[in-house]
Amino acid sequence: MKVTGGTPFYHIGPGDNLNIFVWRNPELSVSVPVRPDGRINTPLVEDLKASGKTPTELARDLESRLSNYIKNPVVTVMVSGFVGQYSEQIRVVGEATEPQAIPYRERMTLLDVMIRVGGLTEFAAGNRATLIREIDGKQKQYDVRLDDLIREGDISANVVMLPGDVLIIPEAWF
Repeated sequence: MKVTGGTPFYHIGPGDNLNIFVWRNPELSVSVPVRPDGRINTPLVEDLKASGKTPTELARDLESRLSNYIKNPVVTVMVSGFVGQYSEQIRVVGEATEPQAIPYRERMTLLDVMIRVGGLTEFAAGNRATLIREIDGKQKQYDVRLDDLIREGDISANVVMLPGDVLIIPEAWF
């Protein structure tokens, strides 16, 4: 998620669904998924890279390509079914009820992530969980207290999540 002037811009990723509207050309207006290779196909435009671009950047690229076929195309791209770029997803592994990669949302917290993955399994050692985060190109590890947060309601154990975070929840030793 790029930030310009303090405002984050969403970047399209594989798995996102795009609604492409071409003004005064309904036959060119379509809904398309972004393929795993990050590209899309639309009427008259094939294999256009979409991943990593903002919806506005992609709209301008489509206008440029469509201008070979129609005069002064005006394109709007709207994202639905958000997945986002893989590097910006939050991955939860280990003893979560439903381990998975989830799309990052602005101001997302650890509690939001735990709700999304269904909480902890009965075998989880939540207070031994680790958050891995890349800062200035280096991976750093942080201890997080999931048991305290979820089972005890200790809101001080809640932390802000960032794009690309990895949460590792180990199994308890019996």
